[in-house]
Parts: sequence; C-alpha cells; structure tokens
Amino acid sequence: MAISRDKKQTLVAELTELLKDAKGTAFARYQGLSVAELQELRKAAREANVVIKVVKNRLVRVALQGVNTYKETDTDLLVGQLVYAISAEDEVMPAKVLDTFAKTHPALQLAGGFSGEGLGINEADIKALAGLPSKDQLIAEVVAQLLSPVHDTVGALGGNLHGLLDGIEAKAAA
Repeated sequence: MAISRDKKQTLVAELTELLKDAKGTAFARYQGLSVAELQELRKAAREANVVIKVVKNRLVRVALQGVNTYKETDTDLLVGQLVYAISAEDEVMPAKVLDTFAKTHPALQLAGGFSGEGLGINEADIKALAGLPSKDQLIAEVVAQLLSPVHDTVGALGGNLHGLLDGIEAKAAA
C-alpha cells in the first residue's frame, strides 16, 4: 500500500528531528520477523529509551540529508528491509537493544549504524559496540577505579591504628 506524499513528508520530518538529537543509531535487517515480534522489540526498546522505526531507506536518506551532522554520511549500508533504533540519551543502547533481541530472534541481524557525530558504522563495529557496557556502567567502573586507592589507604591506616591501640592497651595492662 502506497503512502501519500504528506505522510512521507511527516515521516521525514519526524525522522529528521529524531536524528538531530540522536547520540547513536543502529539498524538491522528484520526480514522474517512477525508483527508480534516487532512489537516485542518496540517494547524492549521503549524500556531502554530507544525509539524503533521501520521506514523505507529512501526516506531515511532524505532525513539524513536534512541534518547537518549526517550530510556527508555514507549510506551504502542502507540496503534491504531495515529496522532503525535511535537514542538521544546513550550511544551504545540502540545497538545493545537490537543485539539483545537478535540473540533470541535470529531473523534480526545487525547491519550497521551511525554515531552521533555523523560517522557510518559497519556491521562488525556495531556488534562490537553492542558488546560494550552501558554509559552508566562505564561511569560506575571509572568511579570505582578512582575510589579504589582511597579505600585501600583508609583500610591500611585503620589497620595500623588498631595495631597501635592494641600495643598501647598491652603496655597499659602490664
């Protein structure tokens, strides 16, 4: 069923707005997924603050041209039936949502993506990106690494202080 010109313009405008604010975009081939499975993917994405769009690649190319960041982006990977995952909050989450869903639904295959800086990401790199921890997890790991020496120093000083107190108590008792 053909979409009217007005509907296409609305879709392109909506996609352009999503892409302007996007920190990360991933796309995957979805041929063979049922409507129920796509709804399941949309639900999982919504919980992760990721927007899922199924749009013709030609309309995505037009939307990309409408965003200065993506004007020079290579769109050669936009081939076949693709589902797009877009996030304005996290660079990794779109790839992670699609990859997690693809593990239980082999019909979904990661195909590539776009960084928030307008760079095209190939299939191998998007899979590697999906394997990274989320932004919150990375921040927590950095904070833990920064606090580790402080924690060790406090523990060592506390141990020495207990030893000193034990020595003073022994002298006082003698």
